[in-house]
Amino acid sequence: MNELLSRLKKVSSLDDAAILAESSFFVNKDVIPTDIPMINVALSGKMDGGLSSGLTVLAGPSKHFKTLFGILMMAAYLKKYDDAIVLFYDSEFGTPTAYFELFNVDTNRILHLPIKNIEELKFDIMQKIEELKRGDKVFIFIDSIGNLASKKEVDDALDGKSVADMTRAKQLKSLFRMITPYLTTVDIPMVAVNHTYQEMGLFPKAIVSGGTGVMYSATNVWIIGRSQNKVGKDLKGYNFNINIEKSRYAREKSKIPITVSFDGGINKWSGLLDVAMESGHVIKPKVGWYIRPSITDDKSWRAKDTNSHEFWDPIINDTDFPKWVEDRYTIGTVDNGESDESELVDD
Repeated sequence: MNELLSRLKKVSSLDDAAILAESSFFVNKDVIPTDIPMINVALSGKMDGGLSSGLTVLAGPSKHFKTLFGILMMAAYLKKYDDAIVLFYDSEFGTPTAYFELFNVDTNRILHLPIKNIEELKFDIMQKIEELKRGDKVFIFIDSIGNLASKKEVDDALDGKSVADMTRAKQLKSLFRMITPYLTTVDIPMVAVNHTYQEMGLFPKAIVSGGTGVMYSATNVWIIGRSQNKVGKDLKGYNFNINIEKSRYAREKSKIPITVSFDGGINKWSGLLDVAMESGHVIKPKVGWYIRPSITDDKSWRAKDTNSHEFWDPIINDTDFPKWVEDRYTIGTVDNGESDESELVDD
């Protein structure tokens, strides 16, 4: 170790000061894989990756299953750690119990914390997170920040004042500015549901609500879109598109398709077929049929039959395909060793 570096490390007033190559904040970060490979890709760029510490924001219009995706991540965390608990900050009180049952979430491990305004959330979450230390297994879930008023807005309504609230964005920015360092230092994830609104203009786009504080603090920001999944005239579910608006790990502006049916919930194999066809690990010899060219004398598969371990296990277990997916979706560098600025997150 460099003598000057060692000397300055010894006199640091910060308990967690460390050589970067050995820092616990950069090495051996906790990663929580979900059961859905392409959800892991959306979170980390890797099929065997997943959720990590920091803030993940799930944004979109109403009824876009944002809460469902949050509970999927919650279930993965509780599955990985038997002693883990959940802090569930609830401002909407509309989470169906069926969501928890769908992912076998033990609600006895969840502390339900009803909140009425941003300040209540900020004060309570800071008190709790200050008590945590690295190694504590806690998953924080907020549903939602998109519909949460500021205390001033509530007080103005009680006082009969009809004035614009200019404090909400500042309070949200303050909340996440304070929380973000704690999430990293104690290595815990927070997932927050949020809303979107349409930007004004000739070609409007979806904007995450809550101001710049949400975007600056987040590790991941998804904007979720959807289309109907019909068989004839019968609605069977929805096809969701996860648009990666911001990520510190996966390529921004990537689109990850995820299928959710009313009968079966989230399709574990969602999105993989399109990716495998792009990589050449699956080909389509004729309409409605698929073949795996790396498997000798592989039979033809109908689209519905590809949703199985039998079809995907040989592809996923071949290291070539996960490597191709990682190269396709993670933030990388150009050949000359310099950062590819088009892929870097603008903080």
